[in-house]
Amino acid sequence: MSSQLLSMTISLFLLMDSIGNIPIFLSVLKTTNVKRHTWIIFRELVFALIIIIVFYFLGEYLLHILQVKEYTVTIAGGTILFIIALRMIFPERLQESDGFPRDREPLIVPLAIPLVAGPAVLAAVMLYSHQAIPLFTAMMAIIIAWIATTCILLCSSVIKKILGSRGIVALERLMGLLLTLIAIQMFLEGLRGYLSSL
Repeated sequence: MSSQLLSMTISLFLLMDSIGNIPIFLSVLKTTNVKRHTWIIFRELVFALIIIIVFYFLGEYLLHILQVKEYTVTIAGGTILFIIALRMIFPERLQESDGFPRDREPLIVPLAIPLVAGPAVLAAVMLYSHQAIPLFTAMMAIIIAWIATTCILLCSSVIKKILGSRGIVALERLMGLLLTLIAIQMFLEGLRGYLSSL
């Protein structure tokens, strides 16, 4: 696996926040038929994958229409990722699923969007679409990150039993730390691009 593919895959996997989403997925699905949980989770993740790929292909066109420079997107992306990383490290204990009608089976919202295909993931793939990254590398990174996220969320009940609430929080904070490093690197690359354009 090339360093570019590995870096992109890890970034997308961290942004999808599969570990942090386990309690929310279980909370949203607790009133639905247990026998349908696997199907619902897989279906929602397929929707998320489709949305992410669509944004990847539309990203460059959107940036071109908006006349946004690459370094602007990189700086903005790094800033957003840094804020998200801080929230992972210092969780606010918000219930992202509040307001969702719990007596209904979820469809696209909130599991696919915004929990998996959230603003940070969509902004990241738009950024990648504007960079000189081979299409095969980008698609492989998206699919590998998605497969890893899918496997974790399909096993969410088992993982929560093994790790417990404290274990999940600890893992999410570790992922937040890694995402902080990626965010700062993105910001510095964008700043370097801006300075070189002066």
